[in-house]
Amino acid sequence: MPKKFSTPGRVEICGNHTDHQRGPVMTAAIDLGVFCEAEPNGTDIIRIPSDEFGNVEIDINDISRPPESEKGTRAALVRGVAAWFKENGYTISGFDATVSSNIPVGIGLSSSAAFEVLMGKVFKGLFGIDVTALDLALAGQYAENNWFGKPCGPMDQVACSLGGCLKIDFSDPLKPLVTPVHADFPGYSMCIVATDDSHTDLTDDYAAIPGEMKTIASYFGKNDLSAVSADDFYAAIKELRHLGDRPILRAIHFYGEARRVEESFTALQIGDMTKFLKLINESGRSSLSCLQNIYSLANPNQQGLSLALALAERVLGSDGAYRVHGGGFAGSILAFVPDSLKTEFTNELSSVFGENCCHHLKIREND
Repeated sequence: MPKKFSTPGRVEICGNHTDHQRGPVMTAAIDLGVFCEAEPNGTDIIRIPSDEFGNVEIDINDISRPPESEKGTRAALVRGVAAWFKENGYTISGFDATVSSNIPVGIGLSSSAAFEVLMGKVFKGLFGIDVTALDLALAGQYAENNWFGKPCGPMDQVACSLGGCLKIDFSDPLKPLVTPVHADFPGYSMCIVATDDSHTDLTDDYAAIPGEMKTIASYFGKNDLSAVSADDFYAAIKELRHLGDRPILRAIHFYGEARRVEESFTALQIGDMTKFLKLINESGRSSLSCLQNIYSLANPNQQGLSLALALAERVLGSDGAYRVHGGGFAGSILAFVPDSLKTEFTNELSSVFGENCCHHLKIREND
């Protein structure tokens, strides 16, 4: 009989572009996910048919670096997760699996990370391998970095693998400090609004953020901003201006955002939703004015995130919270919507971005 497995997607609640500087983030697994039925097939071949993503067929005896044509595909992710298990000394075999998902692709809910962790769960569950949820997250990151071809940090995989709402400190990326957060957002709906803007040609915009932050850190002889104290940074701003004002502003965002993660955690622990919502709005304003990841300067006519934020403000006023979600420049916003305004909010945003743009989500705890 096939065994059943599932892994949730995730939202980033606070900590926009802090993880790549070894800072803290707050994330939550959600009630959308990827699902799998799998059973060993007595061979060394992994077979996962898919009309949407292409059929996967991999011989585990030939786990070599994928050809360029395979990068960016599900086959590369499966191959990479299998390689992680083999390279860490675990015995695996072939299996047949069917995979489905209800995570919308391309709106920042980590469908790829969820799939990677799901594959790790299949290897663990079918072959009795003793690995932790954090191990599965690192296996997924390994696959995405080295096989899929995306240089991501482990935030998405950790959130998907561990479940629930978490504060994650990436001071040591290989051993992140994970603290569960009690968060049920009473009286509010957690909503992702997809703007359907194109992510095409945004690689340079995304890469510039960690690059400019590291430029500031390098001035102090460090690799990332978490190794530079906020006091030292602020004391040196005049001398830093020769590096450009935008890198300084992005560093200001990092220090403020790291503080907001900690204060948001405390607010949720004591049930202070007023303070929590205030901090989320502060995060959004900082992303707009300091981090500057709301739209690309290369295409100023595409400002779906700016428009979504403006419409969210029109409906919510001071009664909720809203901010860019994930990498930015295109994609989605996150809003905390009072139950009394849920219908009005959904109708207003849907009238502009389409009837399926609003995804009202709940937190999924670990299995």
